Amino acid sequence: MKVKIDYDLCMGDRNCNNLCPQVFDYDVDQLQARVIVDEVPEPYQDLVRQAAAECAPGAIIVEE
Repeated sequence: MKVKIDYDLCMGDRNCNNLCPQVFDYDVDQLQARVIVDEVPEPYQDLVRQAAAECAPGAIIVEE
């Protein structure tokens, strides 16, 4: 699984980073989330799906 962030939509509320810091980081200069892995490790895939489902603007894109 891969995950991307649409930076035009990201509101920078840090929900994804709080939910799964192993996959998402927060860029304090840009005030946006960043993906810090190329492939989402198996133990974190459900959390990434949850983060995408809970992302209000739909900025998290999951590629199965």
